[in-house]
Amino acid sequence: MKKIFQVGCVLLFSMISMQAFSQQDKSKRPSPPTTSQATLSNGTQVQIQYGQPSVKGRTIGDNLEPKAGKVWRTGANEATVIEFSKDVKVEGKALKAGKYALFTIWDGKDGWTVIFSSNTGQWGAYDYKEAEDVLRIQVKGTKRTFSEKLQLNANNSGKVDVNWGDYTFSFSVQ
Repeated sequence: MKKIFQVGCVLLFSMISMQAFSQQDKSKRPSPPTTSQATLSNGTQVQIQYGQPSVKGRTIGDNLEPKAGKVWRTGANEATVIEFSKDVKVEGKALKAGKYALFTIWDGKDGWTVIFSSNTGQWGAYDYKEAEDVLRIQVKGTKRTFSEKLQLNANNSGKVDVNWGDYTFSFSVQ
């Protein structure tokens, strides 16, 4: 009986170890990590790290995030993180240099609330707390040519574009 217990423990430990090691290679995830970065004319560096999901025949707002009125991590897996090397203005509103979790709320039509949160170490939006918001801005989106994969693009002019399925919105960083 003792030997069976020991063998069972070894097998369980082996399975847990294999699972942990397989999770270390994040590039193998269905929504692999990717990065977008830019350097603004004033030298400010902008970097966005996010998990890049694919639509895969699903319908945004129905069986795929974002869903109207719900906080979305604006990506997949860990919360999306945006980092600024210097103090910036986002859509004219001041934001200190640093790292922020990037969340959004879609109104179901063309309105987007973009949220910069101080809690960068969370998985998804499950632990999102409005009290940790550092900045919220409102932007308008439009329909666009279909994008199978989520794309967050920071460019050197200070524009950050978010393209997902048939939707796109942008915000400016100066």
